[in-house]
Amino acid sequence: MITLRDLTIAAFSVTATLGVTAFAASNAKNLGSVAIDWTDVPVTQEEVRAVRQFLRAPTATLNELELHVTTLPAGATSHAPHKHPNEELVIIKEGTVEVLVDGQLKRVGPGAVVFNASNQMHSLRNVGDGPTTYHVINWTTAATPR
Repeated sequence: MITLRDLTIAAFSVTATLGVTAFAASNAKNLGSVAIDWTDVPVTQEEVRAVRQFLRAPTATLNELELHVTTLPAGATSHAPHKHPNEELVIIKEGTVEVLVDGQLKRVGPGAVVFNASNQMHSLRNVGDGPTTYHVINWTTAATPR
């Protein structure tokens, strides 16, 4: 038989656990303001693309902010069409790319911005004569589907 004492101890234990968890989460190391020089970020070669990973950390308002810059040679595709629950922005720095957006292929160049919505198929292929470089900004929040 469960007594009032048992219920009190259980309630205290749950409250203490939730308090410790909330405290730990509030003290997680969030990304603060930062300036990162292009030459300070190492280049990693991944299959056909070269990648510079600038950021990947929680912030005060995001579960995670991720920023990388990819360079693709002419004719290369970064990866097959895919989708993911987080949203992302792609900003074309140089070159001409063909992107899959909302089921349609679209050709864009330097300065173009592509928004890939949550769980929407997307892809990117370098259709120019030289390399293309683009910035990818991903984020997740408590509202991001799992």
